[in-house]
Amino acid sequence: MKRQKLFREINADLKKVEKELDKFLNVDNPMFSQTCLYLLQAGGKRLRPSFTLLVGKFFDYRFEKLLPVTMALELIHMATLIHDDVVDASLTRRGRPTLTAGWGNTVSMATGDYLLAKALELIVKIDNPAVSSILADVCIEMCQGEIQQIKSSYDTTQTLKQYLYRIQRKTALLIGLCCKLGAKVSNASPRQIWLMSKYGNYLGLAFQIVDDILDITANPKELGKPVGGDIRQGIITLPMIFALKDSPQKERLKELLGQKTKTDAEVAEAIQLIIQAGGIDKSRKIVEQYIDKAKANLQELPDVPAKDALIELANYMGERSY
Repeated sequence: MKRQKLFREINADLKKVEKELDKFLNVDNPMFSQTCLYLLQAGGKRLRPSFTLLVGKFFDYRFEKLLPVTMALELIHMATLIHDDVVDASLTRRGRPTLTAGWGNTVSMATGDYLLAKALELIVKIDNPAVSSILADVCIEMCQGEIQQIKSSYDTTQTLKQYLYRIQRKTALLIGLCCKLGAKVSNASPRQIWLMSKYGNYLGLAFQIVDDILDITANPKELGKPVGGDIRQGIITLPMIFALKDSPQKERLKELLGQKTKTDAEVAEAIQLIIQAGGIDKSRKIVEQYIDKAKANLQELPDVPAKDALIELANYMGERSY
């Protein structure tokens, strides 16, 4: 009952975050107002603000202090999605045309830069000097992860260690940061801040691996984009790494994943070889391990409704189908 009440409170606060983002991005420049609001109205899971708010509920929860943090983090996330879509030449996301498809690369990149600048505008309002430094460090690491992905495209010799380095920076660090700042701004102790950061980091790794699994196995209508996008773009993910090691037809799979142009039939063949080699099943086991590690970091925290909610959220991360 208490957990249900907590979720109602968080949902109510998330609606306030959404309303404030809408107001914040409804700017005088017609082009930026149009593109930013288009992105915002595309929706999304809003996981990052949810993590920040839920973590805050463990400690000294003050929505007005958490609001600029949640908004800044979501704007940074939105900017990274734009840049990803430009780099990957993606035409759809969440079942809608991307900015790249509708406005082209130049406007898309300018919008991504603008969102980052708007995030900085919010960060200066946060009454905690350490926050801006932490955010800057994470943004630098995220850029390094993106560069690593570009450099390693079509490289079928990638190792598990190299893959984890990349997804740690591209995805996990930002989710870990959401949890860290939710605790820090809510006056948690250094130990509690560290535990929350580790919880979010492990969940971020699990989240990205699930994303990589869904890119191969999901229903395209649920996913909001065609499956096999990573295969087409030469992004070597965990299911592929496992399959390249274990497949009886590893040379054929290596050939398919390494070539820069692929037909739909070749993408479908690669998907089949990955599944048959157990790449999906082995990846799911890694997801389970990271989710268990995330939940283990909550054990020494108080038994409050927010704890149950974060455990439930961790379980959802492993079970989601889109």
